[in-house]
Amino acid sequence: MPHPSAGASVPATTSSGIPIQVRRSARRKRTVNAVFRDGVALVSIPAHFSREQEAEWVQRMVARLEQRVARESTPQTSDSRLMARAGELSRTYLAGKARPESVRWVSNQNSRWGSATPARGSIRLSDKLQGMPDWVVDYVLLHELAHLIVPSHGAAFWRLLETYQQTETAKAFLSGAAFASARGLKGEMEED
Repeated sequence: MPHPSAGASVPATTSSGIPIQVRRSARRKRTVNAVFRDGVALVSIPAHFSREQEAEWVQRMVARLEQRVARESTPQTSDSRLMARAGELSRTYLAGKARPESVRWVSNQNSRWGSATPARGSIRLSDKLQGMPDWVVDYVLLHELAHLIVPSHGAAFWRLLETYQQTETAKAFLSGAAFASARGLKGEMEED
């Protein structure tokens, strides 16, 4: 059951105006958790926390949430940054042979991490990759760049990816992310 925050020490909204909701839990003994859910910054704390502890942890966890959002919306996630990274990866791993005409983030890919249209030289990456480790995003981008050279998933295609040492680890990471997503599991920030 949500517990309304009392006193002026716990802000009602984040610095960007998102409402803050504090949830006290008797089952929660030490951990503090914060997520953005349904348009609210939800901070879960142990029921035994004092008002001072509540104020301190709400401030700390909301700041972390806002930092994460700021990181995820920086130019690192822009289409121009993605195009520049594609060029770097092509030069490093594909001897510059993949020359995309466009590389962009899209929000309408729900069953694929990325796609390429070799005839147009276009690459699209799912925005669900944003916030994942750079080496995972690099793998998906490199995978789609390789499709500009070899459209199928045959032996020649996979040979192009042999020099990227994170290929198998990134594939495993993405499999885990897809598994979790299919079951409605969400990664949440927790502080112990």
